[in-house]
Amino acid sequence: MLNEFKAFIAKGNVVDLAVGIIIGAAFTAIVNSLVADLINPIIGLITGGVDFSNLFVNLNYSDPTTYTSLAAAKDAGAPVFAYGAFITAVINFLIIAWVVFLLVKAVNKLKEATARKEAAEAAAAPAGPTELQILMEIRDSLKK
Repeated sequence: MLNEFKAFIAKGNVVDLAVGIIIGAAFTAIVNSLVADLINPIIGLITGGVDFSNLFVNLNYSDPTTYTSLAAAKDAGAPVFAYGAFITAVINFLIIAWVVFLLVKAVNKLKEATARKEAAEAAAAPAGPTELQILMEIRDSLKK
Protein backbone atom coordinates (compact mmCIF):
# COMPACT_ATOMS: atom_id res chain seq x y z
CA MET A 1 0.00 0.00 0.00
CA LEU A 2 2.91 2.36 0.71
CA ASN A 3 4.24 1.83 -2.82
CA GLU A 4 0.81 2.64 -4.26
CA PHE A 5 0.72 5.85 -2.21
CA LYS A 6 4.20 6.81 -3.44
CA ALA A 7 3.11 6.17 -7.04
CA PHE A 8 -0.01 8.29 -6.50
CA ILE A 9 1.96 11.19 -5.02
CA ALA A 10 4.59 11.00 -7.75
CA LYS A 11 2.00 11.37 -10.52
CA GLY A 12 2.27 14.68 -12.33
CA ASN A 13 -1.30 15.77 -11.67
CA VAL A 14 -0.99 15.56 -7.89
CA VAL A 15 2.31 17.42 -7.84
CA ASP A 16 0.99 20.04 -10.27
CA LEU A 17 -2.08 20.51 -8.08
CA ALA A 18 0.06 20.94 -4.95
CA VAL A 19 2.27 23.50 -6.69
CA GLY A 20 -0.83 25.33 -7.94
CA ILE A 21 -2.29 25.53 -4.44
CA ILE A 22 0.96 26.84 -2.96
CA ILE A 23 1.39 29.43 -5.71
CA GLY A 24 -2.29 30.35 -5.37
CA ALA A 25 -1.89 31.00 -1.65
CA ALA A 26 1.14 33.20 -2.26
CA PHE A 27 -0.67 34.96 -5.10
CA THR A 28 -3.65 35.61 -2.82
CA ALA A 29 -1.40 37.53 -0.42
CA ILE A 30 -0.08 39.64 -3.29
CA VAL A 31 -3.55 40.38 -4.66
CA ASN A 32 -4.90 41.19 -1.18
CA SER A 33 -2.06 43.67 -0.71
CA LEU A 34 -2.73 45.13 -4.16
CA VAL A 35 -6.39 45.63 -3.29
CA ALA A 36 -5.92 46.88 0.29
CA ASP A 37 -2.82 49.01 -0.21
CA LEU A 38 -3.17 50.34 -3.75
CA ILE A 39 -6.67 49.99 -5.20
CA ASN A 40 -8.86 50.75 -2.17
CA PRO A 41 -7.06 54.05 -1.37
CA ILE A 42 -7.57 55.16 -4.99
CA ILE A 43 -11.26 54.20 -4.81
CA GLY A 44 -11.48 56.06 -1.48
CA LEU A 45 -9.90 59.12 -3.07
CA ILE A 46 -12.37 58.99 -5.97
CA THR A 47 -15.37 58.51 -3.67
CA GLY A 48 -14.31 61.25 -1.26
CA GLY A 49 -12.68 59.06 1.38
CA VAL A 50 -15.58 56.64 1.86
CA ASP A 51 -14.41 53.42 3.50
CA PHE A 52 -16.89 50.85 2.20
CA SER A 53 -15.91 48.25 4.78
CA ASN A 54 -17.20 50.54 7.57
CA LEU A 55 -20.68 51.11 6.11
CA PHE A 56 -23.47 49.49 8.12
CA VAL A 57 -27.01 49.91 9.38
CA ASN A 58 -27.88 49.36 13.03
CA LEU A 59 -30.80 46.90 13.01
CA ASN A 60 -31.71 47.53 16.65
CA TYR A 61 -34.18 50.38 16.10
CA SER A 62 -35.18 50.47 19.77
CA ASP A 63 -31.60 51.43 20.72
CA PRO A 64 -30.90 55.06 19.77
CA THR A 65 -27.13 54.62 20.20
CA THR A 66 -25.13 55.85 17.25
CA TYR A 67 -21.98 53.85 16.67
CA THR A 68 -18.99 55.51 15.07
CA SER A 69 -17.75 52.39 13.36
CA LEU A 70 -18.73 48.85 12.48
CA ALA A 71 -16.18 47.54 14.96
CA ALA A 72 -17.74 49.63 17.75
CA ALA A 73 -21.21 48.34 16.90
CA LYS A 74 -20.01 44.74 16.85
CA ASP A 75 -18.12 45.20 20.12
CA ALA A 76 -21.34 46.50 21.69
CA GLY A 77 -23.18 43.44 20.39
CA ALA A 78 -25.56 45.46 18.26
CA PRO A 79 -27.19 43.64 15.34
CA VAL A 80 -25.88 45.26 12.17
CA PHE A 81 -26.45 44.98 8.45
CA ALA A 82 -22.83 45.31 7.26
CA TYR A 83 -23.46 46.05 3.59
CA GLY A 84 -20.11 47.83 3.28
CA ALA A 85 -18.20 44.61 3.93
CA PHE A 86 -20.19 43.02 1.10
CA ILE A 87 -19.37 45.90 -1.24
CA THR A 88 -15.68 45.55 -0.33
CA ALA A 89 -15.83 41.79 -0.97
CA VAL A 90 -17.42 42.38 -4.38
CA ILE A 91 -14.78 44.96 -5.29
CA ASN A 92 -12.01 42.61 -4.15
CA PHE A 93 -13.52 39.76 -6.18
CA LEU A 94 -13.76 41.87 -9.32
CA ILE A 95 -10.17 43.05 -8.96
CA ILE A 96 -8.89 39.53 -8.31
CA ALA A 97 -10.89 38.17 -11.26
CA TRP A 98 -9.47 40.94 -13.49
CA VAL A 99 -5.88 40.21 -12.41
CA VAL A 100 -6.36 36.47 -12.96
CA PHE A 101 -7.89 37.21 -16.38
CA LEU A 102 -4.87 39.31 -17.33
CA LEU A 103 -2.47 36.62 -16.12
CA VAL A 104 -4.26 33.85 -18.02
CA LYS A 105 -4.36 36.04 -21.11
CA ALA A 106 -0.59 36.67 -20.84
CA VAL A 107 0.16 32.97 -20.32
CA ASN A 108 -2.02 32.02 -23.30
CA LYS A 109 -0.26 34.60 -25.46
CA LEU A 110 3.11 33.19 -24.36
CA LYS A 111 1.97 29.63 -25.14
CA GLU A 112 0.74 30.70 -28.59
CA ALA A 113 4.03 32.44 -29.34
CA THR A 114 5.97 29.35 -28.26
CA ALA A 115 3.75 27.09 -30.37
CA ARG A 116 4.21 29.35 -33.42
CA LYS A 117 7.98 29.36 -32.91
CA GLU A 118 8.05 25.56 -32.64
CA ALA A 119 5.86 25.25 -35.74
CA ALA A 120 8.16 27.59 -37.67
CA GLU A 121 11.22 25.61 -36.57
CA ALA A 122 9.54 22.35 -37.57
CA ALA A 123 8.62 23.77 -40.98
CA ALA A 124 12.17 25.03 -41.50
CA ALA A 125 13.71 21.66 -40.63
CA PRO A 126 14.53 19.54 -43.67
CA ALA A 127 11.94 16.87 -44.27
CA GLY A 128 13.18 13.30 -44.38
CA PRO A 129 12.18 10.83 -47.03
CA THR A 130 8.60 9.63 -47.02
CA GLU A 131 7.66 6.04 -46.35
CA LEU A 132 6.88 5.55 -50.03
CA GLN A 133 10.33 6.81 -51.06
CA ILE A 134 12.03 4.44 -48.62
CA LEU A 135 9.98 1.50 -49.89
CA MET A 136 10.85 2.42 -53.48
CA GLU A 137 14.57 2.54 -52.58
CA ILE A 138 14.31 -0.89 -50.94
CA ARG A 139 12.53 -2.27 -54.00
CA ASP A 140 15.13 -0.81 -56.35
CA SER A 141 18.01 -2.17 -54.27
CA LEU A 142 16.40 -5.63 -54.18
CA LYS A 143 16.10 -5.59 -57.99
CA LYS A 144 19.85 -5.15 -58.35
